[in-house]
Amino acid sequence: MKKQIANWGNYPRIESDETTVTLLDELRDYVKNNDSFIARGYGRCYGDASLAPKTLCTLPYNRALYFDTEKGIFECQSGMTLDRILDIIVPKGWFLPVTPGTKFITVGGAVASDVHGKNHHVDGSFSAQVVDMDVVTHNGELFTCSPDNNSDLFWATCGGMGLTGVISRVKFRLKKIETAYIKQKQLKAENLTEIIRLFEENKHYTYSVAWIDCLKKGKGFGRSILMLGEHATLADLPASKKNKPLELPKRKQITFPFNLPSFVLNKLTVKAFNFLFYHKNLKKEINNVIPYEPFFYPLDAVHLWNRGYGKKGFIQYQFVIPLASKDGLIKILHRISDKGIGSFLAVLKVFGHQDDLISFPREGYTLALDIPVRDGLMPFLDELDELVLAYGGRLYMSKDARMKPSVLEKSYERLDEFRSVVNKYNPGYRFRSLQSDRLHLTSN
Repeated sequence: MKKQIANWGNYPRIESDETTVTLLDELRDYVKNNDSFIARGYGRCYGDASLAPKTLCTLPYNRALYFDTEKGIFECQSGMTLDRILDIIVPKGWFLPVTPGTKFITVGGAVASDVHGKNHHVDGSFSAQVVDMDVVTHNGELFTCSPDNNSDLFWATCGGMGLTGVISRVKFRLKKIETAYIKQKQLKAENLTEIIRLFEENKHYTYSVAWIDCLKKGKGFGRSILMLGEHATLADLPASKKNKPLELPKRKQITFPFNLPSFVLNKLTVKAFNFLFYHKNLKKEINNVIPYEPFFYPLDAVHLWNRGYGKKGFIQYQFVIPLASKDGLIKILHRISDKGIGSFLAVLKVFGHQDDLISFPREGYTLALDIPVRDGLMPFLDELDELVLAYGGRLYMSKDARMKPSVLEKSYERLDEFRSVVNKYNPGYRFRSLQSDRLHLTSN
Protein backbone atom coordinates (compact mmCIF):
# COMPACT_ATOMS: atom_id res chain seq x y z
CA MET A 1 0.00 0.00 0.00
CA LYS A 2 1.41 3.39 -1.02
CA LYS A 3 1.56 5.89 1.82
CA GLN A 4 3.47 8.94 3.04
CA ILE A 5 5.87 8.03 5.80
CA ALA A 6 8.46 9.76 7.96
CA ASN A 7 10.34 8.81 11.07
CA TRP A 8 9.99 10.68 14.35
CA GLY A 9 11.83 13.80 13.23
CA ASN A 10 9.34 14.22 10.34
CA TYR A 11 12.37 14.85 8.13
CA PRO A 12 12.52 13.68 5.42
CA ARG A 13 9.06 12.54 4.28
CA ILE A 14 8.69 10.11 1.38
CA GLU A 15 6.12 7.95 -0.34
CA SER A 16 6.63 4.24 0.31
CA ASP A 17 4.98 1.00 -0.77
CA GLU A 18 4.38 -0.59 2.64
CA THR A 19 3.64 -4.28 3.20
CA THR A 20 2.75 -5.92 6.52
CA VAL A 21 3.35 -9.51 7.64
CA THR A 22 1.93 -11.54 10.51
CA LEU A 23 3.55 -14.97 9.96
CA LEU A 24 7.17 -16.09 9.62
CA ASP A 25 6.45 -17.79 6.28
CA GLU A 26 5.00 -14.53 4.96
CA LEU A 27 8.10 -12.67 6.13
CA ARG A 28 10.45 -15.14 4.45
CA ASP A 29 8.43 -15.12 1.21
CA TYR A 30 8.48 -11.33 1.10
CA VAL A 31 12.25 -11.27 1.55
CA LYS A 32 12.78 -13.82 -1.23
CA ASN A 33 10.50 -12.04 -3.69
CA ASN A 34 11.32 -8.37 -3.14
CA ASP A 35 14.39 -6.29 -3.82
CA SER A 36 15.49 -2.99 -2.31
CA PHE A 37 13.43 -2.57 0.86
CA ILE A 38 13.97 -2.01 4.57
CA ALA A 39 12.17 -3.43 7.60
CA ARG A 40 10.36 -0.81 9.67
CA GLY A 41 8.64 -0.89 13.04
CA TYR A 42 7.17 2.13 14.81
CA GLY A 43 9.39 4.57 12.93
CA ARG A 44 10.76 6.08 16.15
CA CYS A 45 14.31 6.43 14.87
CA TYR A 46 14.67 10.08 13.98
CA GLY A 47 16.21 10.27 10.52
CA ASP A 48 15.99 8.15 7.39
CA ALA A 49 17.33 4.79 8.61
CA SER A 50 14.00 2.98 8.13
CA LEU A 51 12.80 4.88 5.08
CA ALA A 52 12.84 3.40 1.58
CA PRO A 53 10.61 3.29 -1.51
CA LYS A 54 9.50 -0.14 -0.24
CA THR A 55 9.12 -0.94 3.47
CA LEU A 56 8.21 -4.10 5.35
CA CYS A 57 6.14 -3.14 8.40
CA THR A 58 6.71 -5.57 11.29
CA LEU A 59 4.17 -4.10 13.73
CA PRO A 60 1.60 -6.91 13.24
CA TYR A 61 4.39 -9.48 13.75
CA ASN A 62 4.22 -9.04 17.49
CA ARG A 63 3.59 -12.18 19.52
CA ALA A 64 5.16 -12.97 22.88
CA LEU A 65 6.72 -16.44 22.61
CA TYR A 66 8.24 -17.27 26.00
CA PHE A 67 8.61 -15.75 29.46
CA ASP A 68 10.63 -17.45 32.20
CA THR A 69 9.31 -15.67 35.29
CA GLU A 70 11.88 -17.34 37.52
CA LYS A 71 15.05 -16.54 35.56
CA GLY A 72 13.85 -13.38 33.83
CA ILE A 73 14.15 -14.42 30.18
CA PHE A 74 11.73 -13.00 27.59
CA GLU A 75 11.34 -14.03 23.96
CA CYS A 76 9.13 -12.43 21.34
CA GLN A 77 8.67 -11.64 17.67
CA SER A 78 10.48 -8.57 16.44
CA GLY A 79 7.41 -6.38 15.99
CA MET A 80 6.43 -6.50 19.65
CA THR A 81 6.74 -3.09 21.31
CA LEU A 82 8.36 -2.28 24.64
CA ASP A 83 5.14 -0.90 26.10
CA ARG A 84 3.41 -4.26 25.59
CA ILE A 85 6.38 -6.10 27.07
CA LEU A 86 6.30 -3.87 30.14
CA ASP A 87 2.60 -4.65 30.61
CA ILE A 88 3.51 -8.34 30.79
CA ILE A 89 6.74 -8.32 32.79
CA VAL A 90 6.32 -5.56 35.40
CA PRO A 91 3.40 -7.25 37.22
CA LYS A 92 5.66 -10.33 37.54
CA GLY A 93 8.51 -8.33 39.10
CA TRP A 94 10.74 -7.76 36.08
CA PHE A 95 11.83 -4.73 34.05
CA LEU A 96 13.57 -4.03 30.76
CA PRO A 97 17.35 -4.35 31.17
CA VAL A 98 17.94 -1.34 28.91
CA THR A 99 15.39 1.12 27.58
CA PRO A 100 15.60 4.31 25.52
CA GLY A 101 13.52 7.40 26.27
CA THR A 102 10.37 5.98 24.68
CA LYS A 103 8.58 2.68 25.18
CA PHE A 104 6.93 2.94 21.77
CA ILE A 105 9.59 1.09 19.80
CA THR A 106 9.77 -2.50 18.59
CA VAL A 107 12.23 -5.08 19.87
CA GLY A 108 13.59 -5.41 16.34
CA GLY A 109 14.21 -1.67 16.28
CA ALA A 110 15.88 -1.85 19.70
CA VAL A 111 18.38 -4.37 18.31
CA ALA A 112 18.87 -2.68 14.92
CA SER A 113 19.65 0.61 16.68
CA ASP A 114 21.33 -1.15 19.62
CA VAL A 115 19.53 1.28 21.90
CA HIS A 116 21.06 2.58 25.10
CA GLY A 117 19.49 4.08 28.20
CA LYS A 118 20.30 5.99 31.33
CA ASN A 119 22.25 2.97 32.64
CA HIS A 120 24.82 2.36 29.88
CA HIS A 121 27.72 2.99 32.26
CA VAL A 122 26.44 0.07 34.36
CA ASP A 123 24.57 -2.34 32.06
CA GLY A 124 25.74 -1.49 28.55
CA SER A 125 23.43 -1.32 25.54
CA PHE A 126 20.55 -3.57 24.51
CA SER A 127 22.82 -5.97 22.61
CA ALA A 128 24.59 -6.90 25.86
CA GLN A 129 21.28 -8.34 27.11
CA VAL A 130 20.38 -10.42 24.03
CA VAL A 131 20.68 -14.19 24.49
CA ASP A 132 20.04 -15.02 20.83
CA MET A 133 17.90 -13.96 17.89
CA ASP A 134 16.71 -15.07 14.45
CA VAL A 135 17.53 -13.09 11.32
CA VAL A 136 16.07 -13.72 7.85
CA THR A 137 18.76 -12.99 5.28
CA HIS A 138 18.69 -12.11 1.56
CA ASN A 139 17.41 -15.45 0.19
CA GLY A 140 14.82 -16.06 2.91
CA GLU A 141 17.14 -18.29 4.94
CA LEU A 142 16.74 -17.98 8.70
CA PHE A 143 19.85 -17.86 10.89
CA THR A 144 19.85 -18.17 14.66
CA CYS A 145 22.70 -16.06 15.98
CA SER A 146 24.21 -15.07 19.32
CA PRO A 147 27.58 -13.84 20.63
CA ASP A 148 28.80 -17.46 20.26
CA ASN A 149 26.85 -18.72 17.23
CA ASN A 150 27.02 -16.99 13.83
CA SER A 151 28.62 -14.21 15.82
CA ASP A 152 29.53 -12.15 12.74
CA LEU A 153 25.84 -11.85 11.87
CA PHE A 154 24.92 -11.15 15.49
CA TRP A 155 27.31 -8.24 15.96
CA ALA A 156 26.61 -6.73 12.54
CA THR A 157 22.87 -6.87 13.25
CA CYS A 158 23.21 -5.15 16.64
CA GLY A 159 23.36 -1.50 15.62
CA GLY A 160 23.42 -2.45 11.92
CA MET A 161 20.26 -0.52 11.01
CA GLY A 162 18.57 -3.49 9.34
CA LEU A 163 21.20 -4.02 6.65
CA THR A 164 21.99 -7.68 7.42
CA GLY A 165 18.42 -8.92 7.18
CA VAL A 166 15.05 -8.86 8.90
CA ILE A 167 15.12 -9.68 12.61
CA SER A 168 12.27 -12.11 13.30
CA ARG A 169 12.75 -13.22 16.93
CA VAL A 170 14.69 -11.93 19.94
CA LYS A 171 15.37 -13.56 23.31
CA PHE A 172 16.79 -11.29 26.02
CA ARG A 173 17.45 -11.04 29.75
CA LEU A 174 15.36 -8.92 32.13
CA LYS A 175 16.10 -6.99 35.34
CA LYS A 176 14.54 -8.08 38.64
CA ILE A 177 12.53 -5.42 40.53
CA GLU A 178 10.49 -5.28 43.75
CA THR A 179 8.28 -2.36 42.74
CA ALA A 180 7.16 -0.37 39.71
CA TYR A 181 8.66 2.80 41.21
CA ILE A 182 11.95 4.68 41.00
CA LYS A 183 13.77 6.28 43.92
CA GLN A 184 14.86 9.52 42.27
CA LYS A 185 17.35 12.24 43.18
CA GLN A 186 17.56 15.53 41.26
CA LEU A 187 20.60 17.80 41.60
CA LYS A 188 20.89 21.31 40.15
CA ALA A 189 24.23 22.21 38.60
CA GLU A 190 25.10 25.86 38.11
CA ASN A 191 27.35 25.27 35.10
CA LEU A 192 28.99 22.67 32.88
CA THR A 193 31.96 22.16 35.19
CA GLU A 194 29.65 21.29 38.06
CA ILE A 195 27.48 18.88 36.04
CA ILE A 196 30.57 16.95 34.90
CA ARG A 197 31.73 16.76 38.51
CA LEU A 198 28.31 15.55 39.64
CA PHE A 199 28.28 12.81 36.99
CA GLU A 200 31.66 11.60 38.25
CA GLU A 201 30.63 11.73 41.92
CA ASN A 202 27.41 9.81 41.26
CA LYS A 203 28.60 7.18 38.78
CA HIS A 204 27.60 4.47 41.27
CA TYR A 205 23.94 5.20 40.50
CA THR A 206 22.35 2.74 38.06
CA TYR A 207 20.50 5.47 36.15
CA SER A 208 21.73 8.97 35.39
CA VAL A 209 20.82 11.62 32.84
CA ALA A 210 21.02 15.40 32.74
CA TRP A 211 18.95 18.06 31.05
CA ILE A 212 21.28 20.85 29.97
CA ASP A 213 20.66 24.48 28.96
CA CYS A 214 22.57 24.95 25.71
CA LEU A 215 21.91 28.67 25.36
CA LYS A 216 22.91 30.05 28.74
CA LYS A 217 26.15 32.06 28.63
CA GLY A 218 28.49 33.50 31.22
CA LYS A 219 28.84 31.96 34.68
CA GLY A 220 25.74 29.83 34.12
CA PHE A 221 27.05 28.28 30.89
CA GLY A 222 25.90 24.65 30.75
CA ARG A 223 23.60 24.87 33.78
CA SER A 224 21.83 21.55 34.22
CA ILE A 225 19.61 19.29 36.25
CA LEU A 226 21.01 15.82 36.92
CA MET A 227 18.43 13.08 37.43
CA LEU A 228 19.59 9.95 39.24
CA GLY A 229 17.58 6.84 39.97
CA GLU A 230 17.40 3.34 41.38
CA HIS A 231 14.53 0.86 41.31
CA ALA A 232 12.64 1.45 44.54
CA THR A 233 12.42 -1.39 47.04
CA LEU A 234 9.35 -2.23 49.10
CA ALA A 235 10.93 -0.40 52.02
CA ASP A 236 11.14 2.78 49.93
CA LEU A 237 7.39 2.93 49.25
CA PRO A 238 4.85 4.76 51.38
CA ALA A 239 2.39 2.54 53.21
CA SER A 240 -0.40 3.39 50.75
CA LYS A 241 1.48 1.75 47.87
CA LYS A 242 2.96 -1.30 49.60
CA ASN A 243 -0.12 -3.49 49.04
CA LYS A 244 0.25 -3.27 45.25
CA PRO A 245 3.90 -2.36 44.65
CA LEU A 246 3.97 -3.58 41.03
CA GLU A 247 0.81 -1.78 39.99
CA LEU A 248 0.85 1.78 38.66
CA PRO A 249 -2.00 4.30 38.56
CA LYS A 250 -3.39 4.84 35.09
CA ARG A 251 -1.71 7.73 33.32
CA LYS A 252 -3.62 10.02 31.02
CA GLN A 253 -2.05 10.68 27.64
CA ILE A 254 -2.68 14.00 25.95
CA THR A 255 -2.25 14.59 22.22
CA PHE A 256 -0.32 17.47 20.69
CA PRO A 257 -3.15 18.77 18.48
CA PHE A 258 -1.30 20.27 15.49
CA ASN A 259 2.06 21.24 14.03
CA LEU A 260 3.30 24.44 15.61
CA PRO A 261 4.02 27.31 13.22
CA SER A 262 7.74 27.71 12.54
CA PHE A 263 7.89 31.24 13.98
CA VAL A 264 7.06 29.86 17.46
CA LEU A 265 10.33 27.90 17.50
CA ASN A 266 12.96 30.54 18.03
CA LYS A 267 15.80 31.51 20.33
CA LEU A 268 13.54 33.47 22.68
CA THR A 269 11.05 30.64 23.23
CA VAL A 270 13.84 28.13 23.84
CA LYS A 271 15.48 30.52 26.31
CA ALA A 272 12.17 31.01 28.12
CA PHE A 273 11.57 27.26 28.31
CA ASN A 274 15.10 26.61 29.59
CA PHE A 275 14.75 29.32 32.25
CA LEU A 276 11.47 27.87 33.52
CA PHE A 277 12.69 24.27 33.41
CA TYR A 278 15.85 25.06 35.37
CA HIS A 279 14.09 27.16 38.00
CA LYS A 280 11.18 24.77 38.53
CA ASN A 281 13.46 22.98 41.02
CA LEU A 282 13.46 25.41 43.93
CA LYS A 283 15.96 23.34 45.90
CA LYS A 284 19.50 22.28 45.06
CA GLU A 285 18.55 18.66 45.76
CA ILE A 286 15.18 16.91 45.53
CA ASN A 287 14.56 13.30 46.58
CA ASN A 288 11.31 11.47 45.86
CA VAL A 289 9.78 8.16 44.79
CA ILE A 290 7.92 8.22 41.48
CA PRO A 291 6.38 5.69 39.05
CA TYR A 292 8.85 4.39 36.48
CA GLU A 293 7.00 5.98 33.53
CA PRO A 294 7.75 9.69 34.21
CA PHE A 295 11.36 8.77 35.00
CA PHE A 296 12.07 6.72 31.88
CA TYR A 297 9.41 8.00 29.46
CA PRO A 298 8.39 11.57 30.32
CA LEU A 299 7.58 12.51 26.72
CA ASP A 300 5.41 9.44 26.09
CA ALA A 301 2.70 11.21 28.10
CA VAL A 302 2.30 13.59 25.13
CA HIS A 303 1.11 11.75 22.03
CA LEU A 304 2.65 13.12 18.80
CA TRP A 305 4.88 15.58 20.68
CA ASN A 306 7.07 15.78 17.58
CA ARG A 307 4.44 18.10 16.09
CA GLY A 308 5.83 20.75 18.40
CA TYR A 309 8.72 21.25 15.95
CA GLY A 310 6.49 22.24 13.04
CA LYS A 311 5.78 20.86 9.56
CA LYS A 312 9.39 21.05 8.43
CA GLY A 313 10.37 18.62 11.17
CA PHE A 314 13.54 18.51 13.21
CA ILE A 315 16.96 16.91 13.39
CA GLN A 316 18.04 15.08 16.49
CA TYR A 317 21.79 15.53 16.60
CA GLN A 318 23.46 13.04 18.93
CA PHE A 319 27.19 12.54 19.32
CA VAL A 320 29.58 10.87 21.75
CA ILE A 321 33.11 12.00 22.55
CA PRO A 322 35.64 10.27 24.84
CA LEU A 323 35.73 11.03 28.57
CA ALA A 324 39.17 12.58 28.11
CA SER A 325 37.69 15.12 25.67
CA LYS A 326 35.89 17.37 28.17
CA ASP A 327 37.38 20.36 26.36
CA GLY A 328 35.67 19.15 23.21
CA LEU A 329 32.30 18.99 24.93
CA ILE A 330 32.80 22.54 26.20
CA LYS A 331 33.85 23.81 22.77
CA ILE A 332 30.90 22.18 21.01
CA LEU A 333 28.44 23.60 23.53
CA HIS A 334 29.99 27.06 23.14
CA ARG A 335 29.50 26.83 19.36
CA ILE A 336 25.85 25.87 19.86
CA SER A 337 25.33 28.69 22.36
CA ASP A 338 27.07 31.27 20.14
CA LYS A 339 25.02 30.21 17.13
CA GLY A 340 21.81 30.49 19.17
CA ILE A 341 20.57 27.13 17.94
CA GLY A 342 19.19 25.83 21.20
CA SER A 343 17.07 22.83 21.99
CA PHE A 344 14.12 22.32 24.30
CA LEU A 345 15.42 18.80 24.87
CA ALA A 346 19.18 18.72 25.31
CA VAL A 347 20.17 15.54 27.12
CA LEU A 348 23.62 14.68 28.46
CA LYS A 349 24.59 11.16 29.55
CA VAL A 350 27.73 9.16 30.27
CA PHE A 351 28.51 5.94 28.42
CA GLY A 352 30.54 3.09 29.84
CA HIS A 353 32.99 0.98 27.86
CA GLN A 354 31.72 -0.66 24.65
CA ASP A 355 33.71 -1.79 21.64
CA ASP A 356 31.25 -3.51 19.30
CA LEU A 357 31.36 -3.76 15.53
CA ILE A 358 29.01 -0.96 14.49
CA SER A 359 27.09 0.13 17.61
CA PHE A 360 27.15 3.81 18.51
CA PRO A 361 28.06 3.82 22.24
CA ARG A 362 31.64 4.15 23.38
CA GLU A 363 33.03 5.30 26.70
CA GLY A 364 32.45 9.03 26.93
CA TYR A 365 29.90 11.84 27.09
CA THR A 366 26.91 11.77 24.78
CA LEU A 367 24.76 14.82 24.03
CA ALA A 368 21.47 14.74 22.12
CA LEU A 369 19.80 17.88 20.75
CA ASP A 370 16.45 18.35 19.00
CA ILE A 371 16.81 21.19 16.48
CA PRO A 372 14.03 22.39 14.12
CA VAL A 373 14.88 22.24 10.42
CA ARG A 374 15.59 25.76 9.21
CA ASP A 375 17.76 27.66 6.75
CA GLY A 376 21.45 27.37 7.54
CA LEU A 377 21.08 24.39 9.88
CA MET A 378 22.79 21.76 7.72
CA PRO A 379 26.03 23.73 7.15
CA PHE A 380 26.21 24.45 10.87
CA LEU A 381 25.80 20.74 11.69
CA ASP A 382 28.58 20.00 9.21
CA GLU A 383 30.77 22.31 11.31
CA LEU A 384 29.81 20.44 14.47
CA ASP A 385 30.64 17.15 12.73
CA GLU A 386 34.19 18.34 12.20
CA LEU A 387 34.51 19.24 15.88
CA VAL A 388 33.14 15.86 16.94
CA LEU A 389 35.67 14.14 14.68
CA ALA A 390 38.52 16.33 15.92
CA TYR A 391 37.85 15.16 19.48
CA GLY A 392 37.59 11.46 18.58
CA GLY A 393 33.80 11.21 18.59
CA ARG A 394 31.05 9.97 16.31
CA LEU A 395 27.33 10.37 15.51
CA TYR A 396 24.43 8.00 16.14
CA MET A 397 23.08 6.53 12.90
CA SER A 398 19.66 5.90 14.44
CA LYS A 399 19.24 9.67 14.88
CA ASP A 400 20.97 10.73 11.66
CA ALA A 401 19.29 12.30 8.63
CA ARG A 402 22.16 14.25 7.01
CA MET A 403 25.63 12.99 7.95
CA LYS A 404 28.13 12.80 5.09
CA PRO A 405 29.76 9.44 4.23
CA SER A 406 33.20 10.80 5.08
CA VAL A 407 32.09 11.47 8.68
CA LEU A 408 30.97 7.87 9.07
CA GLU A 409 34.20 6.60 7.52
CA LYS A 410 36.38 8.58 9.90
CA SER A 411 34.50 7.76 13.11
CA TYR A 412 33.51 4.07 12.91
CA GLU A 413 36.85 2.28 13.00
CA ARG A 414 35.48 -1.15 12.04
CA LEU A 415 33.31 0.04 9.16
CA ASP A 416 35.10 -2.09 6.54
CA GLU A 417 34.55 -5.19 8.68
CA PHE A 418 30.87 -4.29 8.98
CA ARG A 419 30.62 -3.84 5.21
CA SER A 420 32.10 -7.29 4.61
CA VAL A 421 29.47 -8.92 6.86
CA VAL A 422 26.69 -6.97 5.13
CA ASN A 423 27.99 -8.15 1.76
CA LYS A 424 28.02 -11.76 3.04
CA TYR A 425 24.39 -11.80 4.24
CA ASN A 426 22.97 -9.08 1.99
CA PRO A 427 24.65 -9.52 -1.41
CA GLY A 428 23.12 -7.23 -4.00
CA TYR A 429 21.83 -5.03 -1.17
CA ARG A 430 18.29 -6.37 -0.99
CA PHE A 431 18.01 -4.62 2.40
CA ARG A 432 18.71 -0.93 1.95
CA SER A 433 17.38 2.43 3.10
CA LEU A 434 17.68 6.08 2.20
CA GLN A 435 20.32 6.32 4.91
CA SER A 436 22.37 3.32 3.81
CA ASP A 437 22.49 4.64 0.24
CA ARG A 438 23.35 8.15 1.41
CA LEU A 439 26.20 6.85 3.56
CA HIS A 440 27.45 4.56 0.76
CA LEU A 441 26.81 1.42 2.79
CA THR A 442 24.61 -0.13 0.11
CA SER A 443 25.56 1.82 -3.00
CA ASN A 444 28.07 0.51 -5.51
